[in-house]
Amino acid sequence: MGRITCFCMIVLLSLVGSAFAQSASNVRSTYHLYRPEQIGWDLLRASAYCATWDANKPLAWRKKYGWTAFCGPVGPRGQASCGKCLRVTNTGTGTQATVRIVDQCSNGGLDLDESVFKQLDTDGKGFARGHLIVNYQFVDCRD
Repeated sequence: MGRITCFCMIVLLSLVGSAFAQSASNVRSTYHLYRPEQIGWDLLRASAYCATWDANKPLAWRKKYGWTAFCGPVGPRGQASCGKCLRVTNTGTGTQATVRIVDQCSNGGLDLDESVFKQLDTDGKGFARGHLIVNYQFVDCRD
């Protein structure tokens, strides 16, 4: 009986864990000209939604990852999404990047900083179409 109880607990914990792993597939991703390098990684100058909460974070925190606006179909909204990280995968090439959510958008997906978009668009088809199709998964930020 001890083994059955242990097995049931493992199954239950894996189900709970998968409920918290938020991800989405085949999401439209456009690009935005934040140009963080040119504005000193200043969220206020970028007029980013999350600046209210994250503008005073250390510079190293603000520049650790590329920036994105988030309005994807799965995941937290508004302030709850600010500062969280996503692993984004270009479905056409498999190229991946980790980004930090600094803004919100209204396109139903992601609005990646242009430099991240270029990093993911290794075959140039995204710029030609004006968007990429990506998968994303919320991941722990390694501040």
